[in-house]
Amino acid sequence: MYNSLLRLCLFIILLFSTFSLADDVVATVNGENIFKSELEEQFAQNKLFLSHQKVTRQKVLDDLINRKIGILKAKKNKLDKEKVVNNKMEDILYHAQVSKDLEPELKKIVVTDDEVKNYYKDHPEYRTAHILLRLTAEADPKQVQAAYNEAMNLYKKVSDAPDTFHKIANDSSQSTTASEGGDLGYQPAVQLAPEYFEAIKGKNVGFISQPVRTQFGFHIIKVLGVRSLKEIDKNMYKKIVYDLKRDEILENYFLKQRKSATIKVMAKSIK
Repeated sequence: MYNSLLRLCLFIILLFSTFSLADDVVATVNGENIFKSELEEQFAQNKLFLSHQKVTRQKVLDDLINRKIGILKAKKNKLDKEKVVNNKMEDILYHAQVSKDLEPELKKIVVTDDEVKNYYKDHPEYRTAHILLRLTAEADPKQVQAAYNEAMNLYKKVSDAPDTFHKIANDSSQSTTASEGGDLGYQPAVQLAPEYFEAIKGKNVGFISQPVRTQFGFHIIKVLGVRSLKEIDKNMYKKIVYDLKRDEILENYFLKQRKSATIKVMAKSIK
């Protein structure tokens, strides 16, 4: 009995000694401690990434010391009270809380080949060219009307002579792809403005749209090609479907959060 009790006491002492060693102070900066556990954790993280410098505990400790100096100086200067810094801190808290709440559910997301197939059926990948007449977000009605009138003039020209689309885009488009005849190449639907994609959805090669307004301005769009399911990057589309499932989880999450929150919207001030 005595021996058993002695062994138990020795085990507890050894256990606490191990914890103590793990939390040994490896450096102090202006009275602030850096613990061995912090060093080991950061050292393990640094080993995961390539660097032009050899990863050593001394190098990692130097980085931790520099970080501590920077944090202490920022606190002394009360940077955490500044609006820009405070907003960034709140962004981190927001993402941390959502990640903590939803990580188990997000890990359960699975994307099947059939789901990719069904998604792609409604969102095929088009190769398009466009003629863009830019508008700023603050454009007044006169500017909008002038841009629309010019877009309609260009639309009539390319409708009457579709083969001139490349040249007219080269001469008149305000897109960065004007020199390539407005050719944007193949792009998945998620990379196009919603209005842009809706204007070409279900259309055949050679189709030219009437002027379509997006956040960028007025577009005249020509369909140059449509990829078949066999030609697409399946991994990219699995990521797209994954993101849609993730967004649905996020939406449902915040619907529940809103039910337990007190929210008042001043509708008149929005207009």
